[in-house]
Amino acid sequence: MTPGPPARYAGGPFAPMTPLNGFGLGLRPRHYRAILETRPRIDWFEVLSENYMVPGGRPLHLLDRIRERYPMVLHGVSLSVGGSDPLDRGYLRQLKALAARVQPAWISDHLCWTGVAGRNLHDLLPLPYTEEALRHVARRVRAVQDFLGRRILLENVSSYVAYRASAMTEWGFLAALCREADCDLLLDVNNIYVSAFNHGFDPIEYLDGIPPGRVRQIHLAGHDHCGDLIIDTHDAKVIEPVWRLYAEAVRRFGLVPTMIERDDRIPPLANLVRELDRAREIAAATLPRKAA
Repeated sequence: MTPGPPARYAGGPFAPMTPLNGFGLGLRPRHYRAILETRPRIDWFEVLSENYMVPGGRPLHLLDRIRERYPMVLHGVSLSVGGSDPLDRGYLRQLKALAARVQPAWISDHLCWTGVAGRNLHDLLPLPYTEEALRHVARRVRAVQDFLGRRILLENVSSYVAYRASAMTEWGFLAALCREADCDLLLDVNNIYVSAFNHGFDPIEYLDGIPPGRVRQIHLAGHDHCGDLIIDTHDAKVIEPVWRLYAEAVRRFGLVPTMIERDDRIPPLANLVRELDRAREIAAATLPRKAA
Protein backbone atom coordinates (compact mmCIF):
# COMPACT_ATOMS: atom_id res chain seq x y z
CA MET A 1 0.00 0.00 0.00
CA THR A 2 1.52 3.31 -1.08
CA PRO A 3 1.24 6.03 1.56
CA GLY A 4 -0.18 9.40 0.68
CA PRO A 5 1.98 12.53 0.60
CA PRO A 6 3.19 13.82 3.95
CA ALA A 7 0.54 16.00 5.53
CA ARG A 8 1.34 19.30 7.19
CA TYR A 9 -0.25 21.35 9.93
CA ALA A 10 0.58 24.62 11.64
CA GLY A 11 3.32 23.01 13.73
CA GLY A 12 5.03 21.25 10.83
CA PRO A 13 4.63 17.84 9.15
CA PHE A 14 2.40 15.25 10.77
CA ALA A 15 4.19 12.40 12.49
CA PRO A 16 3.95 9.19 10.47
CA MET A 17 1.25 6.76 11.54
CA THR A 18 2.28 3.92 13.82
CA PRO A 19 2.55 0.69 11.82
CA LEU A 20 -0.40 -1.61 12.45
CA ASN A 21 -0.98 -4.99 10.84
CA GLY A 22 -3.32 -7.92 10.99
CA PHE A 23 -6.85 -8.41 12.25
CA GLY A 24 -8.63 -6.73 15.13
CA LEU A 25 -11.89 -6.44 17.02
CA GLY A 26 -13.86 -3.65 18.58
CA LEU A 27 -13.13 -3.52 22.32
CA ARG A 28 -16.37 -4.18 24.24
CA PRO A 29 -16.82 -4.20 28.05
CA ARG A 30 -18.29 -7.71 28.18
CA HIS A 31 -15.00 -9.06 26.78
CA TYR A 32 -12.61 -7.30 29.19
CA ARG A 33 -12.13 -10.32 31.45
CA ALA A 34 -11.72 -12.83 28.61
CA ILE A 35 -9.14 -10.62 26.92
CA LEU A 36 -7.06 -10.26 30.08
CA GLU A 37 -7.35 -13.90 31.10
CA THR A 38 -6.95 -15.68 27.75
CA ARG A 39 -4.83 -13.34 25.59
CA PRO A 40 -6.83 -14.24 22.44
CA ARG A 41 -5.35 -14.30 18.96
CA ILE A 42 -6.29 -10.73 18.11
CA ASP A 43 -3.71 -8.37 16.64
CA TRP A 44 -5.22 -5.07 17.86
CA PHE A 45 -8.36 -3.47 19.25
CA GLU A 46 -10.49 -0.57 18.08
CA VAL A 47 -11.63 1.63 20.99
CA LEU A 48 -14.80 3.73 20.90
CA SER A 49 -13.37 7.10 21.86
CA GLU A 50 -16.44 8.49 23.60
CA ASN A 51 -16.56 5.54 26.02
CA TYR A 52 -13.26 6.59 27.59
CA MET A 53 -13.45 10.38 27.65
CA VAL A 54 -13.74 10.34 31.42
CA PRO A 55 -11.33 11.55 34.13
CA GLY A 56 -10.88 8.12 35.71
CA GLY A 57 -12.66 5.00 36.90
CA ARG A 58 -12.81 1.34 35.99
CA PRO A 59 -13.19 1.75 32.18
CA LEU A 60 -9.93 3.68 31.92
CA HIS A 61 -8.17 1.31 34.31
CA LEU A 62 -9.12 -1.70 32.17
CA LEU A 63 -8.31 0.16 28.98
CA ASP A 64 -4.81 0.79 30.31
CA ARG A 65 -4.37 -2.88 31.23
CA ILE A 66 -5.45 -4.09 27.80
CA ARG A 67 -3.35 -1.42 26.09
CA GLU A 68 -0.28 -2.90 27.81
CA ARG A 69 -0.90 -6.08 25.82
CA TYR A 70 -2.37 -4.94 22.49
CA PRO A 71 -2.01 -2.06 20.01
CA MET A 72 -5.10 0.13 19.65
CA VAL A 73 -6.82 2.59 17.36
CA LEU A 74 -9.42 5.18 18.37
CA HIS A 75 -12.79 5.36 16.61
CA GLY A 76 -15.31 8.11 17.29
CA VAL A 77 -18.95 8.84 16.48
CA SER A 78 -19.31 12.48 17.54
CA LEU A 79 -16.94 14.52 15.39
CA SER A 80 -19.76 15.59 13.03
CA VAL A 81 -17.19 16.66 10.47
CA GLY A 82 -19.93 17.27 7.91
CA GLY A 83 -22.09 19.34 10.22
CA SER A 84 -22.85 23.06 10.08
CA ASP A 85 -22.30 23.73 13.79
CA PRO A 86 -18.79 24.88 14.76
CA LEU A 87 -16.38 22.08 15.56
CA ASP A 88 -16.61 21.12 19.23
CA ARG A 89 -13.25 22.19 20.62
CA GLY A 90 -14.02 20.70 24.02
CA TYR A 91 -14.59 17.32 22.39
CA LEU A 92 -11.37 17.66 20.40
CA ARG A 93 -9.41 18.49 23.56
CA GLN A 94 -10.76 15.36 25.25
CA LEU A 95 -9.96 13.28 22.18
CA LYS A 96 -6.43 14.62 22.04
CA ALA A 97 -5.91 13.84 25.73
CA LEU A 98 -7.21 10.29 25.25
CA ALA A 99 -4.88 9.83 22.28
CA ALA A 100 -1.94 10.97 24.41
CA ARG A 101 -2.89 8.29 26.93
CA VAL A 102 -3.60 5.42 24.51
CA GLN A 103 -1.03 6.29 21.82
CA PRO A 104 -3.26 4.84 19.07
CA ALA A 105 -1.95 3.91 15.66
CA TRP A 106 -4.53 6.36 14.32
CA ILE A 107 -7.82 8.13 15.03
CA SER A 108 -10.94 7.70 12.92
CA ASP A 109 -14.50 8.97 12.74
CA HIS A 110 -17.28 9.07 10.13
CA LEU A 111 -17.97 11.11 7.02
CA CYS A 112 -21.32 12.40 8.22
CA TRP A 113 -23.13 14.95 10.35
CA THR A 114 -24.64 14.03 13.70
CA GLY A 115 -26.66 17.05 14.80
CA VAL A 116 -27.72 20.63 14.28
CA ALA A 117 -28.20 23.73 16.46
CA GLY A 118 -26.25 22.13 19.28
CA ARG A 119 -28.37 18.97 19.41
CA ASN A 120 -26.81 15.55 18.92
CA LEU A 121 -29.20 13.31 16.99
CA HIS A 122 -27.12 10.21 17.83
CA ASP A 123 -27.14 9.05 14.23
CA LEU A 124 -24.59 9.08 11.41
CA LEU A 125 -26.34 11.11 8.73
CA PRO A 126 -25.15 11.25 5.10
CA LEU A 127 -24.04 14.32 3.20
CA PRO A 128 -25.02 15.76 -0.15
CA TYR A 129 -22.15 15.02 -2.52
CA THR A 130 -21.62 18.47 -3.96
CA GLU A 131 -18.64 20.75 -4.54
CA GLU A 132 -19.88 23.06 -1.81
CA ALA A 133 -20.10 20.20 0.70
CA LEU A 134 -16.67 18.99 -0.37
CA ARG A 135 -15.06 22.37 0.33
CA HIS A 136 -16.91 22.61 3.66
CA VAL A 137 -15.88 19.15 4.86
CA ALA A 138 -12.30 19.45 3.62
CA ARG A 139 -11.88 22.71 5.52
CA ARG A 140 -13.18 21.10 8.72
CA VAL A 141 -11.05 17.97 8.30
CA ARG A 142 -7.96 20.12 7.90
CA ALA A 143 -8.90 22.01 11.06
CA VAL A 144 -9.32 18.76 13.02
CA GLN A 145 -5.99 17.43 11.76
CA ASP A 146 -4.27 20.70 12.65
CA PHE A 147 -5.71 20.52 16.17
CA LEU A 148 -4.77 16.87 16.71
CA GLY A 149 -1.43 17.17 14.95
CA ARG A 150 -2.09 14.02 12.95
CA ARG A 151 -3.86 12.77 9.86
CA ILE A 152 -7.24 11.15 10.58
CA LEU A 153 -9.27 8.42 8.90
CA LEU A 154 -12.86 8.94 7.79
CA GLU A 155 -15.33 6.08 7.40
CA ASN A 156 -18.06 5.76 4.77
CA VAL A 157 -21.44 5.40 6.47
CA SER A 158 -24.41 3.25 5.49
CA SER A 159 -27.31 5.36 4.23
CA TYR A 160 -31.02 5.10 3.59
CA VAL A 161 -31.73 8.43 1.86
CA ALA A 162 -29.96 10.41 -0.86
CA TYR A 163 -29.97 14.09 -1.81
CA ARG A 164 -31.29 15.34 -5.13
CA ALA A 165 -28.55 17.98 -5.03
CA SER A 166 -25.73 15.41 -5.15
CA ALA A 167 -23.53 15.99 -8.19
CA MET A 168 -21.04 13.18 -7.68
CA THR A 169 -20.95 9.63 -6.38
CA GLU A 170 -20.09 8.82 -2.79
CA TRP A 171 -16.85 7.18 -3.85
CA GLY A 172 -15.98 10.17 -6.04
CA PHE A 173 -16.60 12.45 -3.06
CA LEU A 174 -14.36 10.32 -0.83
CA ALA A 175 -11.55 10.33 -3.38
CA ALA A 176 -11.80 14.10 -3.81
CA LEU A 177 -11.88 14.64 -0.04
CA CYS A 178 -8.67 12.65 0.40
CA ARG A 179 -6.99 14.94 -2.12
CA GLU A 180 -8.41 18.17 -0.73
CA ALA A 181 -7.97 17.48 2.99
CA ASP A 182 -5.06 15.01 2.88
CA CYS A 183 -6.93 12.56 5.08
CA ASP A 184 -7.15 8.77 4.85
CA LEU A 185 -10.00 6.27 4.75
CA LEU A 186 -11.52 3.65 6.99
CA LEU A 187 -13.37 1.60 4.38
CA ASP A 188 -16.45 -0.15 5.78
CA VAL A 189 -17.16 -3.00 3.37
CA ASN A 190 -20.48 -3.84 5.00
CA ASN A 191 -21.61 -0.22 4.66
CA ILE A 192 -20.76 -0.31 0.96
CA TYR A 193 -22.88 -3.45 0.58
CA VAL A 194 -25.79 -1.96 2.55
CA SER A 195 -25.80 1.35 0.68
CA ALA A 196 -25.34 -0.35 -2.70
CA PHE A 197 -28.51 -2.37 -2.09
CA ASN A 198 -30.45 0.59 -0.72
CA HIS A 199 -29.49 2.96 -3.54
CA GLY A 200 -28.99 0.56 -6.43
CA PHE A 201 -25.33 1.17 -7.29
CA ASP A 202 -22.59 -1.36 -8.08
CA PRO A 203 -20.36 -2.04 -5.04
CA ILE A 204 -17.49 -3.08 -7.32
CA GLU A 205 -17.62 0.30 -9.06
CA TYR A 206 -17.43 1.85 -5.58
CA LEU A 207 -14.26 -0.11 -4.76
CA ASP A 208 -12.73 0.80 -8.10
CA GLY A 209 -13.27 4.49 -7.36
CA ILE A 210 -11.41 4.47 -4.04
CA PRO A 211 -7.72 5.55 -4.08
CA PRO A 212 -5.80 2.48 -2.83
CA GLY A 213 -3.06 4.45 -1.10
CA ARG A 214 -5.60 6.08 1.21
CA VAL A 215 -7.24 2.94 2.64
CA ARG A 216 -5.69 2.36 6.08
CA GLN A 217 -8.34 0.19 7.75
CA ILE A 218 -11.32 -2.00 6.84
CA HIS A 219 -14.50 -2.68 8.82
CA LEU A 220 -16.67 -5.79 8.52
CA ALA A 221 -20.04 -6.20 10.22
CA GLY A 222 -23.51 -7.70 10.03
CA HIS A 223 -26.84 -6.11 9.15
CA ASP A 224 -30.59 -6.67 9.02
CA HIS A 225 -32.14 -7.39 5.62
CA CYS A 226 -35.73 -6.11 5.69
CA GLY A 227 -36.74 -7.06 2.15
CA ASP A 228 -36.59 -3.79 0.24
CA LEU A 229 -34.17 -2.16 2.70
CA ILE A 230 -31.01 -3.18 4.55
CA ILE A 231 -30.33 -1.62 7.95
CA ASP A 232 -26.80 -1.54 9.31
CA THR A 233 -27.21 -3.03 12.80
CA HIS A 234 -23.81 -4.51 13.77
CA ASP A 235 -25.70 -7.24 15.64
CA ALA A 236 -25.17 -10.28 13.43
CA LYS A 237 -22.49 -12.28 11.65
CA VAL A 238 -20.91 -11.09 8.43
CA ILE A 239 -22.87 -12.61 5.53
CA GLU A 240 -21.41 -14.37 2.51
CA PRO A 241 -21.92 -11.52 -0.02
CA VAL A 242 -20.04 -9.17 2.31
CA TRP A 243 -17.23 -11.70 2.66
CA ARG A 244 -17.03 -11.84 -1.16
CA LEU A 245 -16.93 -8.06 -1.33
CA TYR A 246 -14.15 -8.10 1.26
CA ALA A 247 -12.15 -10.43 -0.99
CA GLU A 248 -12.58 -7.91 -3.82
CA ALA A 249 -11.34 -5.16 -1.49
CA VAL A 250 -8.27 -7.23 -0.60
CA ARG A 251 -7.52 -7.68 -4.31
CA ARG A 252 -7.54 -3.92 -4.78
CA PHE A 253 -6.04 -2.62 -1.53
CA GLY A 254 -3.87 -5.46 -0.26
CA LEU A 255 -3.57 -6.63 3.34
CA VAL A 256 -5.13 -3.60 5.04
CA PRO A 257 -5.71 -3.92 8.82
CA THR A 258 -9.21 -5.41 9.10
CA MET A 259 -11.63 -5.76 11.98
CA ILE A 260 -15.12 -7.00 12.81
CA GLU A 261 -17.57 -4.65 14.54
CA ARG A 262 -20.20 -6.05 16.87
CA ASP A 263 -22.29 -3.57 18.88
CA ASP A 264 -25.39 -5.54 19.89
CA ARG A 265 -26.29 -9.16 20.59
CA ILE A 266 -22.60 -9.51 21.36
CA PRO A 267 -21.49 -13.15 21.46
CA PRO A 268 -18.67 -14.64 23.55
CA LEU A 269 -15.23 -13.45 22.55
CA ALA A 270 -14.24 -16.88 21.22
CA ASN A 271 -17.07 -16.70 18.66
CA LEU A 272 -15.83 -13.40 17.32
CA VAL A 273 -12.27 -14.67 17.17
CA ARG A 274 -13.47 -17.56 15.01
CA GLU A 275 -15.28 -15.12 12.73
CA LEU A 276 -12.16 -12.98 12.56
CA ASP A 277 -10.22 -16.08 11.48
CA ARG A 278 -12.52 -16.19 8.44
CA ALA A 279 -11.19 -12.76 7.45
CA ARG A 280 -7.64 -14.05 7.85
CA GLU A 281 -8.43 -17.05 5.64
CA ILE A 282 -10.04 -14.93 2.92
CA ALA A 283 -7.14 -12.50 2.87
CA ALA A 284 -4.59 -15.33 2.71
CA ALA A 285 -6.48 -17.04 -0.11
CA THR A 286 -6.96 -13.81 -2.06
CA LEU A 287 -3.53 -12.26 -1.94
CA PRO A 288 -1.68 -14.96 -3.92
CA ARG A 289 -4.13 -14.46 -6.79
CA LYS A 290 -3.52 -10.71 -6.57
CA ALA A 291 0.23 -11.25 -6.77
CA ALA A 292 -0.11 -13.59 -9.73
